[in-house]
Amino acid sequence: MSLDTTVIEAIAAQLQQAEATRQPCPIVSLQHPGMQIEDAYAVQAAWMALKQRAGRRIKGHKIGLTSKAMQRAVGIDEPDFGVLLDDMFFRDGAVIPTERYLALRIEAELAFVLDKPLAGPDCTLFDVLDATAYVTPALEILDARMHRVDPATKKPRTVLDTISDNAANCALVLGGRPFKPQLVDADMRRIGAIVSKNGEVEETGLAAGVLNHPGYGIAWLANRLHRHGVTLQAGEVVLAGSFIRPIEVAKGDTIVADYGEFGTVSCHFG
Repeated sequence: MSLDTTVIEAIAAQLQQAEATRQPCPIVSLQHPGMQIEDAYAVQAAWMALKQRAGRRIKGHKIGLTSKAMQRAVGIDEPDFGVLLDDMFFRDGAVIPTERYLALRIEAELAFVLDKPLAGPDCTLFDVLDATAYVTPALEILDARMHRVDPATKKPRTVLDTISDNAANCALVLGGRPFKPQLVDADMRRIGAIVSKNGEVEETGLAAGVLNHPGYGIAWLANRLHRHGVTLQAGEVVLAGSFIRPIEVAKGDTIVADYGEFGTVSCHFG
């Protein structure tokens, strides 16, 4: 790590202020060009600690950048991760209050709800399947609390900025038909989603786009969090990673993700 604790906490406060005022803060990697990936995770942790001190509770985790194409695009060789807090959860069909957010996008994925703890460093796909109470379709809602492109230099933010910004997560919607992995007749890799915005299909994808099986993402996260002394807990929700490209959304938009035999999950941006 190249950033000291004082700097890390100051960046976390900037993100908190940006979210509260809906005014994006400066791109962190431009302010601190020597920062490293562990600095970015330290910023994320400091920001989540601020939220917990304000009364929020951790209810799960998210995994992002699970496709090789996206990893190559941002110059890393592994996914990233963030935290799910209690005020991020919305029911199926909910109206999402756009006044809470800055620059919204949405993705389709599968959420794993754990029945047993999962810990690294040697967590496997089979451990994940054994520890999962059920899997359910989900929509992940993304936001950007810092500029995506710097207004002065026109330089885009990097993966370090996205990680600092809680891996871009701001909310999620769970819906569809929950299922136990052991009882699925079809290969989970072949579960697909057709995602429509305002009645028009925007994106489609298969769960195999997430590390060839979304359960591998959960195993990766358990092993990665072991470095930080963190265990995935029973009852937590883990978003396994999107298998579509992000869709831009704004007030007035309605999103419906059709997972075929596993039902639909939807939300409206009000």
